[in-house]
Amino acid sequence: MLRLENLDTDIRPPAVAISRTLAAIDEDAANSYLPFQGAMSLREAAARHVGRHSGREYDPATECIITAGGLNGILNTLLALVEPGDEVVIVDPIYAGLVNRIRLAGGVPRFVGLDPTPEGWRIDPDRLAAAVTPRTAAVLMMSPAMPTGSVLGRAQWEALARALDAVDAWLIYDAAMERIRFDDEERVHPAQIEELAARTITVGAASKELRMIGWRVGWVVGPAEILRDINLVGLSNVVCQVGIAQEAVAAALTAPDADEDVARATAVWKARCDAIVEQLDGYPVIRPHGGWSLLIDTTPLGLSAPAAVERLFEHGRIAATPMTGWGPAGDRYVRLVFANEPVERFHDLRARFDAAWS
Repeated sequence: MLRLENLDTDIRPPAVAISRTLAAIDEDAANSYLPFQGAMSLREAAARHVGRHSGREYDPATECIITAGGLNGILNTLLALVEPGDEVVIVDPIYAGLVNRIRLAGGVPRFVGLDPTPEGWRIDPDRLAAAVTPRTAAVLMMSPAMPTGSVLGRAQWEALARALDAVDAWLIYDAAMERIRFDDEERVHPAQIEELAARTITVGAASKELRMIGWRVGWVVGPAEILRDINLVGLSNVVCQVGIAQEAVAAALTAPDADEDVARATAVWKARCDAIVEQLDGYPVIRPHGGWSLLIDTTPLGLSAPAAVERLFEHGRIAATPMTGWGPAGDRYVRLVFANEPVERFHDLRARFDAAWS
């Protein structure tokens, strides 16, 4: 069975993170509820990390808090920003966990469709900005996004800056995979846009780029005025983070070879992605510009996504995932994850797909 539904990865975490985790097991400070906002060493590392990519300086004491994973940070932020009935702008298709957290916070997702093209996913900046209305509490963007691998560039961020300024709303930037990029386009953090800097809340995590899924560590970085509210939500939601994991994540973020480590992992994931795209030439595959997965449009194949997944499982011995619930457009797509299968395992992928449709 070819496991293309499994959103784990077989690429090991940084060695420094593993050794630092083992050391923390014997440390009393790592077995504590305190500090509620996270270890200062990790807050300093996360604030520097976000600052380096955004070109901004963040005070770790007032503009950074540590969370129990990235999605904990997303939910805490939404709960701090959204009143019942407020809209949150988000692209489509998109990770169902983001959509459901908007709803859990009482918000209403306002979807803006991504456009599949032969070169990958695109979104018109003006159409994205037009989705922002007086009912908008926040725009929630992920780049690269899951499951599409779509990315946003300067044009999209600048359009959002104008729109958000008109309604005084926030931008939540899910940066969980921002360095996992396969394209050569300009890398633009939204806080690099002057008009967005004071509106941008960056939520990051160790799970994807650092391959530290089980450590459950994330961070929220942004203006002190809103971080106070997000911190209060966190105190009433998940009281503290994983103690034995925090120093390990700090070590991974600040290691001298941190960027090279992520680049090496990204090269492996890109090779796997390229192998799938090459094997499935002629099938309706939308190439991702980053991330861990890609989508196949099942409509030209004459099947629903669940039906296509069943055929792949029974006749092609491939485990894949229908994107039902991953935004209104998700019903037509099947996701293939390339983070946890070595490229050698894709040698007969075409034959498996052909067997599923024969």
